[in-house]
Amino acid sequence: MSDLIVALGLVLVIEGLMLAAAPGAMRRAMEAMEKLPDVPLRIAGLVGALVGLLVVWLIRG
Repeated sequence: MSDLIVALGLVLVIEGLMLAAAPGAMRRAMEAMEKLPDVPLRIAGLVGALVGLLVVWLIRG
């Protein structure tokens, strides 16, 4: 359970750094995502989840 909390904390750190470093770029990215249909977003989400799972599996065994 502590690993999950650490992982969520790291997600918040990364997102916070992106917003702090380039708020305009993040805003434009969110506006672009809003205009996309659901299917490409769903595919990108699944690919990201699978890559994340692969990384965890490779690191944790």
